[in-house]
Amino acid sequence: MKEPEAERASIRVELTPTTVLVVILALLFTWLFFQLWPIFLVIVVALMIVGMLDPFVAALEKRGWRRNLAIAAVFTGLFAIAGLLCAFTVPRFFTQLAEMMDRLPQAQKELAEKLDGTHLGAPLAKSLRETQSTEVVASLERLGLAYSTKAFEVIAYSVTSLFLALYLVVDRDRMRGGAFALIPRAYHVRLSRVLLNLETIVGGYMRGQIITSVMMAVFTFVVLSIARVPNAIALATFAAVVDVLPYVGALLVCVPAALASLSRGTTTALVVFLVLAVYQEIESRFIVPRIYGKVLRLPAATVMIALLIGGKLMGILGALLALPIAAGIRMVVEELRVDLPGEDVDDTEVRRLDERGEKDFERRAAGAPAAEAAAIASEIAEERIIQDAKDETEPTEVPFAKKS
Repeated sequence: MKEPEAERASIRVELTPTTVLVVILALLFTWLFFQLWPIFLVIVVALMIVGMLDPFVAALEKRGWRRNLAIAAVFTGLFAIAGLLCAFTVPRFFTQLAEMMDRLPQAQKELAEKLDGTHLGAPLAKSLRETQSTEVVASLERLGLAYSTKAFEVIAYSVTSLFLALYLVVDRDRMRGGAFALIPRAYHVRLSRVLLNLETIVGGYMRGQIITSVMMAVFTFVVLSIARVPNAIALATFAAVVDVLPYVGALLVCVPAALASLSRGTTTALVVFLVLAVYQEIESRFIVPRIYGKVLRLPAATVMIALLIGGKLMGILGALLALPIAAGIRMVVEELRVDLPGEDVDDTEVRRLDERGEKDFERRAAGAPAAEAAAIASEIAEERIIQDAKDETEPTEVPFAKKS
């Protein structure tokens, strides 16, 4: 028996014009994002450079330098250092890389002879002899040729990011005013706080990464030079690049450095491997925490997951961007006072301070243009961040418990 039409359950979906417009805009933004992905990446890298260099500009300004002169000094120093490093390392790197390729057949023969002297290494020596080194070299050359265009693109995008960062620093006030003009004033203080914290995270991470990479390169070069291992500069440059991967980067250079050291003997190769492995452990446990301090504040598991995701999506560059992005997301969630499902935190005092800062901003920025209002919001946010930092460092007095 059929049910009456009135008793049948029915679901009606009504799409309002606003919903349709939002969906269309979301799809359009997604399409544009994938089409213009390299441009977005250039902007992100430029903002990271700004975060790294802006504290140096601010430090010179505090010493009485005019802002334009401070910017010129900082960027001139950056270009000079980058130019000297490229002039000193790039030609020698490619020269030593060519020497390594030319010496590959001889190194293959020597390694096979050394493995023949051990019981466990004899089967590996036979497989090594059967491998045609000329084919390996040819494959590497074809791979290098295939990626040469990509390398030039990366260099071009890097130079573009550097100049874009220069323009952003020079035109900071007008750019900030334009961005704040698009956002309601009720959120200006929060936005300023987020931007200042992002600058701290990104700038601190970038400066720390440069320091650790340089230290890794210098240490590798010194160790290989003492051991009289050929092609030390090429291996040290490789060590500086892979050091952008925390916990695992330094280990990636241990194997090629040890293989290159076999020409100086098995004992030398073993010592080089162990010394570099020990340095990696010291870097991970002592150097990195001291350099980064509380900039990232990410658990080790989060670091590894972020590195895996970033490396999978964009390779080494993705791994480099993964950690500041993860730390930034965590900071934004905290600063926007987002209540997570599993948390039950009493943040009444924090919200009260937020309210007071917003009321202070409304009073001081009343009738001011967007650029001036943005400067006021940044000043209030900076005062709040400094005060929060003082509260964290000041010891709290714990009263003695009374004896019962």
